Amino acid sequence: MKKPVVDKNACVGAAVCVGVAPEVFDLDEEGKAFVKDPEGADEETIQRAIDGCPEDAISWQEE
Repeated sequence: MKKPVVDKNACVGAAVCVGVAPEVFDLDEEGKAFVKDPEGADEETIQRAIDGCPEDAISWQEE
């Protein structure tokens, strides 16, 4: 199974991922994205969030 992961060093807090998949992503106290529920949306929705990230800070990771 694969899950989305956020590279905190690359994230600039644009929050596109939160807009596309708010059930999966949120912003922390530093304004950086994190995965709050990797199963909060279907794979297609998560992929749209990944594709929309302006910094390519989100990717899939095999568990």
